Amino acid sequence: MKKNVFRALSLFLCLVACQVVTAQENYEFILNTKKIGAPVQSTMYGLFFEDINFAADGGLYAELVKNRSFDFPQSLMGWNIFGKVTVRNDKSPFERNPNYLVLSPSGHAHKHTGIENEGYRGMGFKEGASYRFSVWAKKLRGDGEQKIRVEFIDSHNDVIGKQELVINSSDWKKYTMVMPAKATEAKGSLRIFFTTQGSIALDHVSLFPTDTYKGRENGLRKDLAEALADINPGIFRFPGGCIVEGTDLETRYDWKKSVGKVENRPVNENRWHYTFTNRFFPDYFQSYGLGFYEYFLLSEDIGAEPLPVVNCGLACQYQNDGEHCHVPVGELDLYIQDALDLIEFANGDKSTTWGKVRSEMGHPEPFNLKFIGIGNEQWGNEYPERLERFVKAIRAKYPEIKIVGSSGPAAEGKEFDYLWPEMKRLKVDLVDEHYYKEPDWFFNNAARYDNYDRKGPAVFAGEYASHDHANKKQNSFLSALSEAAFMTGLERNADIVHMCTYAPLFAHVDAWQWKPDMIWFDNLRMMKTPNYYVQQIYAQHKGTNVMTLTTKEKKAISGQGGLYASAVYDKDQKSYIIKVVNTTNVVKDIAINLTGVKKSTTLSVGECIMMHHDLKAVNTLDEPQNIIPQKTSGTIENNTLSIKAQPQSFNLYTIKQQ
Repeated sequence: MKKNVFRALSLFLCLVACQVVTAQENYEFILNTKKIGAPVQSTMYGLFFEDINFAADGGLYAELVKNRSFDFPQSLMGWNIFGKVTVRNDKSPFERNPNYLVLSPSGHAHKHTGIENEGYRGMGFKEGASYRFSVWAKKLRGDGEQKIRVEFIDSHNDVIGKQELVINSSDWKKYTMVMPAKATEAKGSLRIFFTTQGSIALDHVSLFPTDTYKGRENGLRKDLAEALADINPGIFRFPGGCIVEGTDLETRYDWKKSVGKVENRPVNENRWHYTFTNRFFPDYFQSYGLGFYEYFLLSEDIGAEPLPVVNCGLACQYQNDGEHCHVPVGELDLYIQDALDLIEFANGDKSTTWGKVRSEMGHPEPFNLKFIGIGNEQWGNEYPERLERFVKAIRAKYPEIKIVGSSGPAAEGKEFDYLWPEMKRLKVDLVDEHYYKEPDWFFNNAARYDNYDRKGPAVFAGEYASHDHANKKQNSFLSALSEAAFMTGLERNADIVHMCTYAPLFAHVDAWQWKPDMIWFDNLRMMKTPNYYVQQIYAQHKGTNVMTLTTKEKKAISGQGGLYASAVYDKDQKSYIIKVVNTTNVVKDIAINLTGVKKSTTLSVGECIMMHHDLKAVNTLDEPQNIIPQKTSGTIENNTLSIKAQPQSFNLYTIKQQ
């Protein structure tokens, strides 16, 4: 009996000891401080914006009124009308937006005339905040002043803001007033009553919060724009994406229609308008209020290099099969000129045609454009034969501009293998690669660029995101962790990878068509995903030079023992920055030996950050800080950094030199 108890106890202690051993594993890495490697480009980590998921109108663009100029194909989409309201287009003040409304008395004292706008899945009002209402209007008939009453309406049909506006001119004129909201409401609306006798015309009815990003009147939603700035991006690619191509060439994004006076920018049908029948939004149009001038301005504001993308004469090849859908190669002059004119718009002196347009919009100084993308996810021989003409024209007139070509819509395969040699032949500066893959792909491809050809163009990882299909493609911590692991390979190969941007950027919770996305929002709130924080950690700690970080066997750390790691040096901060991803469910004890350190140099541990959570966990609008970076620690002794990488964690360690 006693022997059996003793044996059972011994077996139990043995199992416990084994668990202790297996729950903690030891690794040794080498960081050679004598070999400071290739520069990390200032553009290394950045942002890609596409108007999908109501990212522009209804999102980043702070306008609250949908169809403000009544020029959607259904002229009153987004509006309810009551009383006597008619749509006219005969004497509009805006050539490209011809429709306007005429409001007249209904003919009965108790039948009121007016209009009401639903906004983008409602309008967000904050108690105590002020809003700038503006309208172009004129009197049509009637003596003296005409008046309208502007009201903010909550979801219970109660008035939470009210103010009267006088229309006193028989000529078209812009009227503006600022009014506060008396309550907070996420699903509000804007109601306008015509309160006098006579008749008035209204056009371009607009409502913005006064507290926009940088305080601009035609401004951006402050919290969303600040979230972009907080990443510290080096590059900002815009305006897409597939919307550059359009569902057809008529609906491609035309940058020239997106500049100039905002009231005269025409409505464009969004590329994502018809695409997903399971997430169908027939009211998805582009006002062009957020246009190329605003994109350039945002790039400047957040300290990122602008990377505009223009159409190459091809409509979306997913939706258009056959040459008859595209511009013939011999008829590309207009499209090539658009690209050249865009460079002039960005960089030209105000004495030039398009430089003057920029200057008159409020930016006399050039935007110092350095990059331009030609085409999006094009493929087949249709693309390089068109791209070649763009390259020739741009090189001839603007040889300093770097040209971004494409490797197609996938990360491998027939089209990818065909296009890369073509991009080398055409001598583009960067090749845009896209990959939307499952987490395992990102883990398994962290060494993707270790053996890329260094003699050709550099790589721009222009669209990528980990799609956690098992978790319904939510922005799970698993998706963020797999991206963090993959990005160690981007960082390690910064000599060939010069840019990378997650995609898509934004999604409205009530109007999304694609996920995952980096930032989710409703009409009042915003949520940063764990994927956002991974991007932010890399961008805020990109360093200036790649460092060699290896195992004792001098191998890159790319999956061995479930670990991924990379290192950079920051010349400005005189510090080494080490990023470590532990994908396993056990603690990893890691010793990082810094070799070649001068005897006169003292090393100390600086900022240390960790992201660690259950793999299925997500952030939500109600719990936006469920997964956020936290402080962690490490110790350094005898030029060796000792760390404990927690299970399923992304870690950053800074070593300061003194």
